[in-house]
Amino acid sequence: MRCGDMLGEKKASPEDEAGEIWQSTMVDMDSRLRAARGIGEDQTQASIAVFQTLKKRGHPDVPPPTISDGWGGIDEAMIEVYGVVPEYCGKGRPPTRKQPQPGWRYLQMVKQRDVHGHLEGIHLRAVFGKKSDLIALMGKSTANVERSHLTARLFNSRLVRKTLAFSKDLTMHRAAATWQDSYYNLIRPHKSLRLPIEGDAKQRW
Repeated sequence: MRCGDMLGEKKASPEDEAGEIWQSTMVDMDSRLRAARGIGEDQTQASIAVFQTLKKRGHPDVPPPTISDGWGGIDEAMIEVYGVVPEYCGKGRPPTRKQPQPGWRYLQMVKQRDVHGHLEGIHLRAVFGKKSDLIALMGKSTANVERSHLTARLFNSRLVRKTLAFSKDLTMHRAAATWQDSYYNLIRPHKSLRLPIEGDAKQRW
């Protein structure tokens, strides 16, 4: 499976205190299915949960190729889950911090806006890997996951911005997110999975 876009969403309230949490989602670029979801106090914690799930689901050694918007935290989550502490060479203090490994591929699409918030352009930043290779593999847009987030808000009013329907309890928010992803992945028909029908004038797909 070739995974792609990831974005964070500031949603809901923690269990016993007011505030915001983040919900991050990894979407498969080929099938548009949601490969993993994480919920945390910030985008890094939510992304760590995503990569921990992916590590159990077919990506045990290397994080999948990833493209995201300009929010930070995803690269730190990759290092936390997949990074390796270098071997001690015998000089100085032994290393304790995990480091990224060769073969990682992560591209950021940073939106540039004017003082009024209007989009002026997009800057692509290669965090891990060669920029030209990343663009050839994953393209230059996170439109797939942004469309997935729009669908999520239509299905689950807890995710709608500026509404009274936000989650008051984190357990219920997790349950609603699980039901929503289950319906999206296993029940809802996806146009990206349709196959053409040959020899039928009335039905194309």
